[in-house]
This record gives sequence, C-alpha cells and structure tokens, in this order.
Amino acid sequence: MSQRREMAGIEMGPEEIVRDAVRRGCAGIAYTYNEPTIFTEFAHDVGIIAHKYGLFNIYVTNGYETPESIEMISEFLDFATVDFKGNASVEFYRKFMSVPDPGFIFDTIRLFRDAGVHLEVTDLVIPEVGDDLEKAEHMIRKLMDILGDAVPLSFLRYHPDYKMTVPSTPVETLMNHYRKAKEMGLKFVYIGNVPGIDQQNTYCPSCGELIIRRDAMKTISVHLTEDGKCPSCGTPIPVVTGKYSPPGQSAVPEGKAH
Repeated sequence: MSQRREMAGIEMGPEEIVRDAVRRGCAGIAYTYNEPTIFTEFAHDVGIIAHKYGLFNIYVTNGYETPESIEMISEFLDFATVDFKGNASVEFYRKFMSVPDPGFIFDTIRLFRDAGVHLEVTDLVIPEVGDDLEKAEHMIRKLMDILGDAVPLSFLRYHPDYKMTVPSTPVETLMNHYRKAKEMGLKFVYIGNVPGIDQQNTYCPSCGELIIRRDAMKTISVHLTEDGKCPSCGTPIPVVTGKYSPPGQSAVPEGKAH
C-alpha cells in the first residue's frame, strides 16, 4: 500500500466523514494505515465532531508524536494502538526503518497515558531480523513499567511484501513471544494475523474463562457482566464497554464539508 503511485479513494470533509460513519451505524472512527500524525489537524476536526455524535476516536500509530501533537490529539482521542516493529530493537529500526532510536516511542506512550488515552500495543515480529526474544523481553519490561500488567499486547505475524522478502513469521515464533509475555506477568497477551488461533481471544486472567471470542477482524461473542467483570469469578476486565453507542439516524450532522 505504501508503494501505490496512483491516488485512490474519495475526498471527504470532516462533517461528511462523521455523517457517513453515523449512517453506517459505526461506533467510532479509526485513523489508520497512513500514519495519523501526519494529518493530525484534519483528524482533530473530524474527532471533535465525532464526539458530538457519540462516536469514539482511535489512532493506530507508530508512536512518534511530539508533546505538542499529543496535546492537540488529547482533545478528541479516546484510544490508541501503538505499533512496534521487530521487538523494538534499536538495530532493526536503524537498519530497516531509518529510525535512530525506538526509545522515543516509550516516551510517547507515557504522554498518551498521562493524557488519559486508553492504550494497547502491537509488535510486528519479523523472522530472522526482528524476532529476538531477549529484545522482546526488554520491550515488555519497559511497557509494564509504564502501563502495568494489564496493557493489551499483540504479537503480529509478518508477511513478505515489496522489498522485504524474509518468509512469514512461523506461528511457533509468535507462540514463544506469547509465552514469554505471559511468564513475565502480562495478563492480556494476543497473537494477531493468524486466523483461528485461540490466542486472539481474551481470557480472564484469574480463572481462565473465555471473555471475548474473536476471529481475525471480527468479535464473535462477549461474556462480561454489566459492570465489566468476569461472569465466573467476578474479576474486573479492563475492557472499555458501554461508553459509546452508534447514534440513530436523527443524529446525522447536517451541513457541507469545509
């Protein structure tokens, strides 16, 4: 997708985007695929309107925001997924991404935390060049120091594309990362981009009850009490529920795009 040479899609203004989301019955708007930080001003305009109509806003980001951009983002952002690559290895970031130091991303995570943004983290595990378990352990420890043991962490399967031609990540490599994170005390660990695997589901960290069943990009079932607890043992599950709901047709904003 990053190598596309022709423009695709349609042009829409903030009100049009929110109006379309409401009409489709969406619960929120995700700013993703292109790094949202590069269009923060536009996202801000959309997000402020989205909040007026009961929609949530979520960034999927590389975590290289400045304090000034976080200040603007926090005016409308509810959730953020921060994406690491290659276990946050300095060598990997420098060689393959021309990024001098992924340590800055941890600073951004602190800023998001302090701004009250609900966070989850992903790590794209790349075989041969970005799958070192010691590096993963270092990343996990730093995340736990900042966000505690309940932060959701997903290890994502890589697949080759464009000039990056190493093979797809073996599932066993992802399982090793999953087991390492669990051994270190993380309560909510996942494996992503592997349809059908049990490790994409949410389980109660106390009794093991299946809380949320997923299949790839779909949520199949949710088993929570009304106050967000495990129905079997009563353990609180830190899932944001009930705060947002898709507005009805009467909530469609009127007006033309800027």
